[in-house]
Amino acid sequence: MNTLVALCAVGAEKILGNEIKRLGFKLSPSDAVKVPGRVTFFGDDDALFKANLCLRTADRVFLQLAEFDADNFDLLFDGIYSVPWQNYFRKDTRVVVDKIRIYKSRLDSEHTVQSMAQKAIYKKLGDVWRMSSMPESGLESDVRIYIDNDRVFVLLDLSGEPLHKRGYRTDGGLAPMRETTAAVLLQYMLWRRKTPLYDPFCGSGTIPIEALLYAIDAAPGLGRKFAVEDLPFFDKKRAQEIRRQEAAKIRTDVEFHIYGSDIDPKAVDRAKLNAEHACVMAGRALQMIGSDAKIQRPNFVQADFKDLAAPFESGLLLSNPPYGERIGDEAQAAELYSSMKCLNSNFENWEMGFITSNKSFQKCFGRYANLLKNIKSGNLNTCFYMYTNQGGKK
Repeated sequence: MNTLVALCAVGAEKILGNEIKRLGFKLSPSDAVKVPGRVTFFGDDDALFKANLCLRTADRVFLQLAEFDADNFDLLFDGIYSVPWQNYFRKDTRVVVDKIRIYKSRLDSEHTVQSMAQKAIYKKLGDVWRMSSMPESGLESDVRIYIDNDRVFVLLDLSGEPLHKRGYRTDGGLAPMRETTAAVLLQYMLWRRKTPLYDPFCGSGTIPIEALLYAIDAAPGLGRKFAVEDLPFFDKKRAQEIRRQEAAKIRTDVEFHIYGSDIDPKAVDRAKLNAEHACVMAGRALQMIGSDAKIQRPNFVQADFKDLAAPFESGLLLSNPPYGERIGDEAQAAELYSSMKCLNSNFENWEMGFITSNKSFQKCFGRYANLLKNIKSGNLNTCFYMYTNQGGKK
């Protein structure tokens, strides 16, 4: 059994934990003490690939190679040296300790910890392989070190490119939302495929496209590869079987109503193109199992949100309205949010969700959410405002 660590937006740990359990993996008992942005779980060898392929809300997945106490550099070096690094790399691999995270620990110099970890890894590999120096002519493999309260966690990156990079978005436009964040919002709103969905500020189409992939049960990673595929213990044959299993789960017989609109015609064109790429990705997966079934596309149109009318009596309006980098200043943002009041009447009886970093959103919008959730993705602090029906979604 392997110990794995998945990273996510701070505030999305419970969502990710639930998703991990739905995949059949077991959360670590120690995860009862939540670490912001991290979820630890157990999985078999399939999990190393499947977690990357299937998790919608994880930003990265790591294999935990060691966990030990160290309050000085001698213990740190010995603990990292004790890892059987030769099992995880080829002789020409370029091993990079890419990030260090330290919280309330005696070892408080990230630079020194990084240097010490790098030395310990190469010392071990050199000793085992009887090499005075490493060629480093092959592929790069990343290692991270987390130290929490003098407890050291040594992690091997299994993802490579962050998992929000699904492979379908070639042009995100200005300050696009991460795909993983969009997936988190959909989960917070308990969205189901039978519920009509509308994004009136669709931008590059991230929310509608993530809803599409969820609606048809398409694994989000079917269109890309992962760092684990370059590791020496990777089982290519088994991974192909897992891909086929996930492809067989894709539903093309379901009906859904997913809409997106934007006042910028270029944004609408980007959204349509990205959605097409996502559908082609899913279509290629279907071809693996001999299916040529067609996949329904989301409906994107160019429109000002003020002119919209709800296409159904009820549904979910979910959006990332312009703010920060996407709009000039606070005054412009306030004016926009105030004008969004029309959505309350135009989409009466619809549940709503808006994510923004602007703290005056509710006051300007003229309506206070009954649920709030702070979400930090990357360096951006945002708040998700949820306007839900009593008792939640059915």
